[in-house]
Amino acid sequence: MDGSIRDNIKQGTKVRVVQKQDQRSGKLTEGVVLKILTNSYTHPHGIKVMLVGGIVGRVKEILD
Repeated sequence: MDGSIRDNIKQGTKVRVVQKQDQRSGKLTEGVVLKILTNSYTHPHGIKVMLVGGIVGRVKEILD
């Protein structure tokens, strides 16, 4: 599924995100969505979310 469309992401969804400091390397961090931070329907670089544990990043892959 596409991580740049808000409707594909729900609270509790398992995802891989890229954090701000990892954008150059493309390193992905896996976790569970706690909160969706992007208000718009789509975002070209991925919807910004907060994972359980407080990590913030943009969704690159949806695992569920």
